[in-house]
Amino acid sequence: MNTQKSNQQKSKAIVLVHGGFVDGSGWAGVYKILKTKGYNVLAVQNPTKSLADDVATTKAAIDSLDGDVVLIGHSYGGVVITEAGTHPKVSSLVYITAFAPDKGESVASLIANPPRGAPVPPILPPKDGYLFLDRTKFAASFAADVEADTASFMADSQVPWGVEALQGAVTEPAWKTKPSYYLVATEDKMIPPPAQRAMAGRAKAQVTEAPGSHAIYVSKPAEVAKLIQQAADARA
Repeated sequence: MNTQKSNQQKSKAIVLVHGGFVDGSGWAGVYKILKTKGYNVLAVQNPTKSLADDVATTKAAIDSLDGDVVLIGHSYGGVVITEAGTHPKVSSLVYITAFAPDKGESVASLIANPPRGAPVPPILPPKDGYLFLDRTKFAASFAADVEADTASFMADSQVPWGVEALQGAVTEPAWKTKPSYYLVATEDKMIPPPAQRAMAGRAKAQVTEAPGSHAIYVSKPAEVAKLIQQAADARA
């Protein structure tokens, strides 16, 4: 029986999609947990130059795997999975403190009118079409509960985030036709928790909440992996 369960897990594919300012290496902790449990896992390395490019890269990863795929997105990665998740091999979506846009929405439109009193992410003015976070404020805003040396490295190894990606609008939201899950990070200073809850509710996602920063996928990989495993097992 245990062998049968192990074989079933190995047939389940999971694709991890990172957000803006970071790359796929941040998923290392989550990846290790899921691999140990027998899942077939890929972490996408998106260029984050444009939504179209990132969706194409993500769909290529999905195509490379056998069987159904659970698609996971963090932050801007939520926009990518919302657009790429209509792929026929995608069985469910998991949003990790992520944007979950409706048709015609983008990160730019979703953050255009922040609620009064919400923390303002320290995004520097665009330069040559790309965005960065202020390195001196990165840890406090993005990774407040991440070990200090790791948070410092994340700040100093930022990936340029294209303004074009920020403005990329969703055409057909996958959450309208696919089961969705959402992890709300209650101490997030990049995407306000009330906005997370609103997007999750609109998507009719199964919601879990946990104390953590925007980088909860780095600081609490076990919490994140638990929700992903729940989504993977639910569609078995």
